[in-house]
Amino acid sequence: MKKILFILSVSVAFLLISKESHAQETGGQNYQTAIGLKFGGYENGISIKYFANPSVAFEGVLGFRDHGVVITGLYEFNQEAFGVPELKFYYGAGAHIGSESSGVYKTFDGINETYNGSHILLGVDGVVGLEYIIPQSPIGISIDLNPRAELASGPFFDLAPGLGLKYTF
Repeated sequence: MKKILFILSVSVAFLLISKESHAQETGGQNYQTAIGLKFGGYENGISIKYFANPSVAFEGVLGFRDHGVVITGLYEFNQEAFGVPELKFYYGAGAHIGSESSGVYKTFDGINETYNGSHILLGVDGVVGLEYIIPQSPIGISIDLNPRAELASGPFFDLAPGLGLKYTF
């Protein structure tokens, strides 16, 4: 946890002292690509978001958890929220794949699953959230909910919150 906080602090400091914003105004988005950190209910990791056109983006997350790693891919629709150009509402769907070793899989509903050996994680994901690009800076902040159905080691359903910090260009 200390390493994540250190990396986050250094990243924020670097981004805030950046002299020039690389954010672009192109139609319905403020940028083409973003790279950042994603903190979620199950995994914390690295994310990348790429706009294919002004309202459609692809997002990938490489997430790390206590006993494993998960790769998630999402197809997202984006639109302006509440008449604020820097604030975007997004929603979409995708899938995840990963692995987890033995341990306790903590669910938000309080029913924890215990696994005695490693297993595959495979399922479908959804996302709904808000993203704010700080004006005249390349910094973006997002908050979202991520419903998912775990199929390989389930089936069961989860709902996890997410918080993102991104550098846009």
